[in-house]
Amino acid sequence: MKAGKMNAANRATKGPPQGWQRFKLTVEYDGTAFCGWQRQKNGFSVQEALEQALEPMLQGRKATLHGSGRTDAGVHATGQVGHFDAPAGRAAEVYMNALNARTPRSLSILACEPVPAGFHSRYHAYRRSYQYHIITRPIPPAIERERVWHLTTPLDEHAMSRAGACLIGQHDFSAFRAAACQAKSPVKTMYEIQWLRNGDALHLTISANAFLQHMVRNLVGSLVLVGKGERPEGWIQQILEAKNRVDAGPTAPAHALYLTEVCYPDPLPL
Repeated sequence: MKAGKMNAANRATKGPPQGWQRFKLTVEYDGTAFCGWQRQKNGFSVQEALEQALEPMLQGRKATLHGSGRTDAGVHATGQVGHFDAPAGRAAEVYMNALNARTPRSLSILACEPVPAGFHSRYHAYRRSYQYHIITRPIPPAIERERVWHLTTPLDEHAMSRAGACLIGQHDFSAFRAAACQAKSPVKTMYEIQWLRNGDALHLTISANAFLQHMVRNLVGSLVLVGKGERPEGWIQQILEAKNRVDAGPTAPAHALYLTEVCYPDPLPL
């Protein structure tokens, strides 16, 4: 972990009060009905749903839940991670069962475990993985309509794979960054970008140390233009080097994106 990030982690990981325990959550949610992970003034978020469910168990204290990162409105998760502090007298399973009983059916706690007092779900994460789901066929899907990006034109996944190979490694991803992104640096390290086809379904798996706002969706929107044959394979390298968002493709829809995994050191930081 870089020095700047380590200092931020140290400032943010003030331990729980005496007699309390820090707990790590693994969360799954259907993002359709949520305005995103983070609390918002204009909608109901995943964070707000969890904090409301948690607060009655906190002996009159305000609930504060930290997440590994934000997901946009409509984005789903099968492996989001968060942490909270709560009285140590209850087992982790008690908190998990209570949260599952008190939150909407579109949100599930998959795991809850005690962690060291210095653990932080955002600052100690070293790898995050997403999947993006596309279906290419003339007829729109009925069951997965809010789960995939439906395209009526075929895509060449081999061309998209070759075009995306230049993204592996450490780069300035300004070309794929939302204008409102608040990240201090556009430089991120990409570990994996892989397309897999199953019939008319295409799944992108993409992993990095961290992502900029809309970065995955802007990458997908650009790669799809290559897959359609509207842009050459070398175009992705060109816009990466140009570092200008206006040169890249459109932002792909949020409802086909899934946060699937967040990785932490083993053992966890004390």
